[in-house]
Amino acid sequence: MRTSVPESSLPVASLPRRLGAVLYDALLLCGVLLAATALTLPLTGGEAVTRGNPFFSTYVFLVCFFFYAWFWIHGGQTLGMRAWKIRIQQQDGRNITWWQALLRFLLASLWVMPIIYTRKILGLSLGLSLVIGLGFLLLTLLSRLHDRYSETVLILTKTRR
Repeated sequence: MRTSVPESSLPVASLPRRLGAVLYDALLLCGVLLAATALTLPLTGGEAVTRGNPFFSTYVFLVCFFFYAWFWIHGGQTLGMRAWKIRIQQQDGRNITWWQALLRFLLASLWVMPIIYTRKILGLSLGLSLVIGLGFLLLTLLSRLHDRYSETVLILTKTRR
C-alpha cells in the first residue's frame, strides 16, 4: 500500500508535466471510448451513436468520469500520471474521495465547452474552435481551478537528481 505524503513535503507538478499527463491520458481515453462504443453497437444496431442521443452522451460522460475517478481514488494516478511521475491527493496527503473526483472532473472538463459552443453559436470552424478550447485548457491548468475547488493537489512522486 502506498503511503500518502502531505503537500508541503513534495513539489507541486509543473505545467509541462501536467500537460504531458493530460495528452497521455487522452490517448488512453480514446481507446477506452472506442471499446465502450463498440460494446453498444451490437445492442443498438448502431443507433446509439447517432448525433444528439442523450442516452449515449450520458454513457460516454460516465465512461470518461469513471476512467479518471477510479484511478484517482485507487492509488492517485492514471497511467499518464504514473508515466509523468505525478500523483493526485488531498492537501493533507490522503487519497481523494468520489465527491472530490466528481468536482475535479467537472471543473477540469470546462475547457470542452468553448469548442462545442463556438461552433454552434458563433459558427466558427473546427480548427479555430479547437484553438480556443486549447487556450481554455491552458488557462484552466495554469489557474489550477479544479485543484483549488476540489481541495486536491498534483505532486511529483519522484524528483530528478
